[in-house]
Amino acid sequence: MSEYNWSQFTTRIPVAADKATLYKAWATRHGIESWFLRMAEFRRPDGAKRLGDALVKPGDIYTWRWHGWPDEVEELGRIIDCNGIDYFKFSFGDAGNCVVTIKEESGISIVELLQSDIPTDERGKHYWHLGCKTGWTFYLANLKSVLEGGLDLRNKDVSIKNVVNS
Repeated sequence: MSEYNWSQFTTRIPVAADKATLYKAWATRHGIESWFLRMAEFRRPDGAKRLGDALVKPGDIYTWRWHGWPDEVEELGRIIDCNGIDYFKFSFGDAGNCVVTIKEESGISIVELLQSDIPTDERGKHYWHLGCKTGWTFYLANLKSVLEGGLDLRNKDVSIKNVVNS
């Protein structure tokens, strides 16, 4: 048996939505706030904010905040690459980089997320490999839930701690 690769993981989910809808769910403020974040701010390299439905571009920087967490907990990063169709790559702080690819298999859209460049020390294994994989598994399920049925499964109560949905 080969040794487990702690520096990356991939998680996938089928979603009954077209590529354009799925791409906008990742690459616009309104889209990503509908299933993943409490607050997403995208800024162009010149510092100007991207409006709610404007697609992000490579080089944009972001500030993200989650439901269930105070404002002091935020992620700062940048959009490394994206194509406006089915590919979206962003930095994810000390946890590495993420690539989202939207594919079609057997007539349904598949959202695939690869998180790579994860530090392989004990902290990286615990917080970023296991923690992020758990988080992405929930959030991809929530993306599916929101787009297919409209039900948002996120915990939005900051007083409730240590739950998988925030």
